[in-house]
This record gives sequence, structure tokens and C-alpha cells, in this order.
Amino acid sequence: MPTRAKRLDLIPPYLFAEIARKVRAKREAGVDVITLGIADPDRPTPDHIIDELVRAVRDRNDPDRHRYGGDAPVREFPQAVAAWYQRRFGVTLDPASEVLPLIGSKEGIAHVALAMIDPGDVTLVPQPGYPVYTMGTYFAGGEVQVMPLRVENGWLPDLDAIPSEVAKRAKLMWLNYPNNPTGAVATREFFGRAVEFARTHDILICHDAAYTELTYDGFVAPSMLEIDGAKDVVIEFNSLSKPYNMTGWRIAMAVGNKDALAALNLVKENSDSGILRAIQWAGVAALNGSQDCVRAVCEVYRRRRDLIAEALAKVGIEFEKPKATLYVWAPVPKGFANSADFAEHLIERAGVVVTPGRGYGEAGEGWFRVSLTYPDDRTAEAMERVVKALS
Repeated sequence: MPTRAKRLDLIPPYLFAEIARKVRAKREAGVDVITLGIADPDRPTPDHIIDELVRAVRDRNDPDRHRYGGDAPVREFPQAVAAWYQRRFGVTLDPASEVLPLIGSKEGIAHVALAMIDPGDVTLVPQPGYPVYTMGTYFAGGEVQVMPLRVENGWLPDLDAIPSEVAKRAKLMWLNYPNNPTGAVATREFFGRAVEFARTHDILICHDAAYTELTYDGFVAPSMLEIDGAKDVVIEFNSLSKPYNMTGWRIAMAVGNKDALAALNLVKENSDSGILRAIQWAGVAALNGSQDCVRAVCEVYRRRRDLIAEALAKVGIEFEKPKATLYVWAPVPKGFANSADFAEHLIERAGVVVTPGRGYGEAGEGWFRVSLTYPDDRTAEAMERVVKALS
């Protein structure tokens, strides 16, 4: 057996796979574990989207309905994406060159480094942050320069702190607002400064905008493409997974700079075969249909956010309630060595799983993440157990 590729030595065990293994072990031991770790919506996909999927699967007038989605794409899906961006953000996109369908945004996020990064190139990556930003760069043979996100800076990167010699070598910068895991949001002013930084240093910004529709308390999240000239230096990843409860359907999009999208598409043409046509038609129904379902699910998550905040306050864990995303990001209470120690304590003493902040990079140490995607009764029970375990 040949030895595996050395690049895999750079890749730590996938955070959520490790958590899942711990949960399985506990459940096999008879423990009723409540996991508040992975953000996978518990609500069903709206009926009108399911109905369109069924219609498209059964459409005998469509001879291409079961063929490779890349060979027989639904042209209406990029058109629906462009129309949605125009309605939602006032951003004009050419469906033919500025919209690229993805098999979930994770796929595009992982592949864009293969399209843009050569060995020795640098990617600027926020920490704490989604681990795939880093792993995609490692798979491409690139180097990662961390941009620490700190609570005192509103969990925004300090662009002025990036060394000039690093900025000269950088080809990609990852941003993600509303942010996973912190729940932080960014202003148009910050986006404008980031675009100017990218112009100055000839960097492509990859903006992960998967949570723009999950907002609370009147906040409306902007797209980075709203900034003048952003399409010159930005591609934005968005997804139908979270707002429409379609995580398993695997349908998303990258939009923005046409040259970067063409490069990403070249990677995709040689590594996947596109999205099932029926799912693409369902995506059209999601984007073109009523958005009442999105507003309804936001109310569910807001209620759970408030429930968790109220419970944690009872044991002295205070934090700013997030205006967006599916997460509560809270500080580890005193008395624990680190975030992993705290998470282990909750698993052992409460049978509750939270995500240790260290899993999102060193800058996430001292914090933990709770997902809002579990039923109200189980979330409430989990919080009762946590309060008891920490009291």
C-alpha cells in the first residue's frame, strides 16, 4: 500500500465528524444525548418546493430529467438567482456569466482554491471561521495566513494589521458575514474598505454569504456585491440550504466576478456532473416563490436564540445576542481550562453537545457555539441540563 499524500498531514480530523463519534459512543452507552452542535435545520422543506421537485422528477415530457445536471442544466435556475439578487440586494447579474450553480456552497468553497491558488500562494483566512476555507487552500498547495477575529473589533478582521509582504503574496481573502460561528454582522462601510484593500493588492475576495436571510430584530444583511465595483474583485457564495431547510438537497450558487467563476467552473467540469434537474427546478420554485417560509423559520430561530440566552444568563454566561445566523457564540465560563474541557464537561455531566470554539481555529479558544436548529422542547431540555450542570 503506497503512503498517502503528504498534504493530508495538514488536515486535522473534521470537527463535526469527531463530535458525531463522541455522540455515537454516548448513545451506545445508553445516554440520551442532546446535540446542539451541527447546524442542520430540523424544520421540513416547504411544501411548494417539494411539490416542484416531485413534478420535475415525474415530468415525462422532459427527456433530460434524469441525466447529468451539468450536461442538461436548467437555464431558469441561474435566471432565478439573478432575479432574486436584483430583488433582494439591488444587484444586477448576468445569468450566463456571473452566476454559477453549485452542489452546495461547501463544494464551491472547497474548489475555488484549486481554481485560483498555486503552491506558494497565500490565502487570507478568518479565525474563528469555517474550517473549509483553510482546508481548500491546503489541498491546493497554498499557504494560509490567519486574520484573527476578536470580540473587541466586532469579530471583523483588522485589514490594516495584515503585513504588506503577506498582502503582496495573497491571491484570495475569505470573508463570511453574517458570520459562522460568531453570529457577527458586517456593515457596508466595512465591505467597502475590504473591496478597496482587494483592489490595492490584487486579491480576489470570496464572501461566504450563506446566512444573509437568517436575520433578527429588524436587521437586514447586505450583499458584498452591493458595493460599487465589487464585481471586479469579489465572488459571493450563497445557498438555499439554511433559509429553505434544504441542506441535504445540495444546491447553491456562486455569483460575481465572471473570470473567477469561469475558473471555478473549469474545476467543476472536471470533477462533478452538476445538480439533478429536478432539484434545480425546486431551486427555481424556492427563489421565485413566496418568502413567507423564510420569515417563519427566522421567527423559530429567534425564539430559540432568546431561550438559550435566558438560560445561559442564569449561570453567568453573558453575550451579545446575534442579529443573524443559526448560532449562539458565547464565552466559556470561568473554571474550565479551555473550550474543549468545557464541551467535554457538558457531554459527561449533562449529555449535551456544544461545539468548542477551538475547533474554528486558535482565535476561537475561550468560546463555544450552540446551534439553533433543534426542536424547541429538546433545546429547552438541553438548557435545563446545562444550567444544572453549571450551577
